[in-house]
Amino acid sequence: MAYLKIAVREPEGEYYPKALADSVHLYYSEDGSSFEPLNQNYGILFARAQIRENNTLEVRGLTDPVFVELEGGYGIAAECVDGAGNRVAPDQVLLWTTEDFIRFREHGLVERKPWNCFRVLEISRELGEEIRRTWTPLHAVSVKLPDEIRISSWEELEQIRARVCYSDGSADEKRICWSRDSAVQEQDGIWRLEGRVDRPAFRFPLAGGYADPVVFRWQGAWYFVSTDDNRNDIGIRVRKADRVEGLFAEDVKEYCILDRDEGRDLIQTFWAPEFHVIGGAVYLLFAVGGKVWSPQAHMMKLKEGGSIICREDWEEPVRVRRKDGGFLAEDGITLDMTYFSAAGKPWLVWSYRRGIGTKEDTGSMLYIAPADDERPWQLAGEPVLLSRPLYAWENQGGTINNEGPYALVLEDRVWLAFSGGDACGWSYAVGYLTADVGTDLSDPANWRKTPTPALSHYSVEETLGAGHNSFFRDEEGKIWIAYHGQKRDGSWGRCTAMHRVQINKAGFPVLNLCAERDLPEHMRRVEIKVCCPCPPDGNIET
Repeated sequence: MAYLKIAVREPEGEYYPKALADSVHLYYSEDGSSFEPLNQNYGILFARAQIRENNTLEVRGLTDPVFVELEGGYGIAAECVDGAGNRVAPDQVLLWTTEDFIRFREHGLVERKPWNCFRVLEISRELGEEIRRTWTPLHAVSVKLPDEIRISSWEELEQIRARVCYSDGSADEKRICWSRDSAVQEQDGIWRLEGRVDRPAFRFPLAGGYADPVVFRWQGAWYFVSTDDNRNDIGIRVRKADRVEGLFAEDVKEYCILDRDEGRDLIQTFWAPEFHVIGGAVYLLFAVGGKVWSPQAHMMKLKEGGSIICREDWEEPVRVRRKDGGFLAEDGITLDMTYFSAAGKPWLVWSYRRGIGTKEDTGSMLYIAPADDERPWQLAGEPVLLSRPLYAWENQGGTINNEGPYALVLEDRVWLAFSGGDACGWSYAVGYLTADVGTDLSDPANWRKTPTPALSHYSVEETLGAGHNSFFRDEEGKIWIAYHGQKRDGSWGRCTAMHRVQINKAGFPVLNLCAERDLPEHMRRVEIKVCCPCPPDGNIET
């Protein structure tokens, strides 16, 4: 048998505030006495905020969670509390049902019933191991190669890949850097050879003071663009290199493609720039504000045959408009606009907030609308509210955010990553909205929000405030996530971070696979027997 324990956590100040601590935490044990925290001791289920009549949010939390005995499965019940810790509904409880403690169905507030309740639940060892694998960070467990390979020339070694297997049963094929100098001849035509499995790793901070990072490939070159905190978020600057690593070299040059211009009322909040190919052309999507603080979504198109790093090769910035020709918003701010295409249909998603800094603050909300690839700066349909920061992890730390959307489209599913929580603090986090590619993406009913963040300040050891991400694919087609975070010693503000994304056995894009879990250093050395009629280059021992 195995055991699950349920509880809330004690807060840890700014590092793990009460809004996060007042959530469902699960702990696993094989003996019923020694328990290990799951999900890196971060909350798994959170209370939803209440939407007031004036469209603002009343933040809520939970306390006293218990397992409840239900016919045909399990339940989790908890008391719902307001921001001051007072119980919201004495005769009601928050309820979730589940068959496996991996996927949950949220029922909200329901009538309190005389269930059998448990703080510790006895489960089968098989189920317990599946729960632990799911809620423990994915990590490499083995590296597999053929016992021997037969090649006609040593150049064929470049095609050999190591199969790295992960804790959930998924795998990744990785290149190997072979050392021909290590070759030892065992007999005629048979050699023993050493190599190291390739695992690109990027230091943190990768680019100090650069937030909302985007890595983009166009016509054989790589580009980097971001919000530039080093210059008080004024202007948009781009880096160019032949390889991704070159974007972060010490001597890399930056090219200003848009700067402060009072004549055009481009004055402040040059935020969250993103490159996208739309209708075959390169566009820059970004927010910018004028003399009066009010950032708004804009687009800028690269002229045909133009160079991304040349300011003169860009057309005039255009403020995004609705289908009827009016501006996207007149009574709030719009920012963090992104673009994606699914099943041949283009879409725009952005963040909208009204009443910021007042009692009428709605919090940042995500909207979606169909796009027109020929005129992407004007919506092709009406905006639809897609998501609000209802979960406690999305609306804590002084900010109420759903922002920074960026889509990863995988075969039959859209994974729309977005950020929530303390935008400039340690508890910023990334969650997912998911939908099937073939459905109507303008219908909120076709989207599901994952209740637990996929990337948080607990995910990667050295990084706090992980958020506002983008995705890109490298030359081999592997998926990477770029995001910003802060150093735990407080020596930097928002800085660029980057690591690989692994699609796990359940098809979920895992965002917390830091380089050491992707492939630990001690597992990188490999050895193989090579059958080849000719010797490798260099001197060979016999």
